[in-house]
Amino acid sequence: MNELELLREWDAEATPLSDTARTRARFRLYQAMRDPASPVGLRRRPLLRIAVAGVAAAAVTTTVVIAQDTDSAPRTQPVSVATVLRGAAAEERRLEKPIAPRDDQFIYTREVIKETPVGGGPSKTYVDESWTSVDGSKRSYVSELGHTQWVPRDKPGQSTWPPSRWSELKQLPTDPDRLLIALRDMGGKPDYNRPTSADEWPMVHIFLSGLLRDPVLPKGLRPAAFEALSTMPGVKLLPGRTDGDGRPGIGIQYVGKPGTPWADGGPVFIFDEKTYRYLGMQDQRKAGGRTYNQWSHVAAQAAVDRVRQRP
Repeated sequence: MNELELLREWDAEATPLSDTARTRARFRLYQAMRDPASPVGLRRRPLLRIAVAGVAAAAVTTTVVIAQDTDSAPRTQPVSVATVLRGAAAEERRLEKPIAPRDDQFIYTREVIKETPVGGGPSKTYVDESWTSVDGSKRSYVSELGHTQWVPRDKPGQSTWPPSRWSELKQLPTDPDRLLIALRDMGGKPDYNRPTSADEWPMVHIFLSGLLRDPVLPKGLRPAAFEALSTMPGVKLLPGRTDGDGRPGIGIQYVGKPGTPWADGGPVFIFDEKTYRYLGMQDQRKAGGRTYNQWSHVAAQAAVDRVRQRP
């Protein structure tokens, strides 16, 4: 379970929400994210801070230094959000090792999280191992920043975002354009002929970013999500970033309009500056009156037969 559970007040087998009900659900989510102190469900991760897309923002092009394997000085080359994300999608397709779990199995993940206090202080690294029930019929065992807990089995009609059940994840389209529409019309029948309005893009951002934070996805879904993100308004490119291991990279971040939540930017997805391979995520969290910079990446994933079994 996570803070986005309220996003999906519907069951896949139930009658689709009316426009009024869907608007009310989105308003509740918006209000909850405006006030991070509001109770919005049990957490395994710090509050997701995804920025609201601008009405007419486009993929920002910048100039980065590309090192050459020669004795000459490095040359510059323009790189855009689309270039990075489409390159990341190609790398993901080339490297992904699909998992095809059975319903009675668990998805095992090992995530490495490094935190450094803003303003100075020693860094700390956590290695979180989690076992999530594939079909939700068993208790899951999850870890967050070294704190472990059992998560109860799914209740009838219960739904989360991203979907905790593998069967629901597999229903999402792996075509980038269709994926965006499916996320926009979450809870109802996707209308692939209707254009997305400016006020609908913020919710699409929320759904898509939440999906990308899921450590394990069915084959083709993460590349499709990267490509879908490359066509959306409200994202910017941040050159000169590094991941938790100090590897040089390029960041992609949502940024909201002034006066909106997330106007200071949401989490940063970091990609290798040469190959565009996805390296991990950079974010911040607040605890005990302090703010921490946080880097995370998934180090291992597999389908296993029982909790605490490792591949």
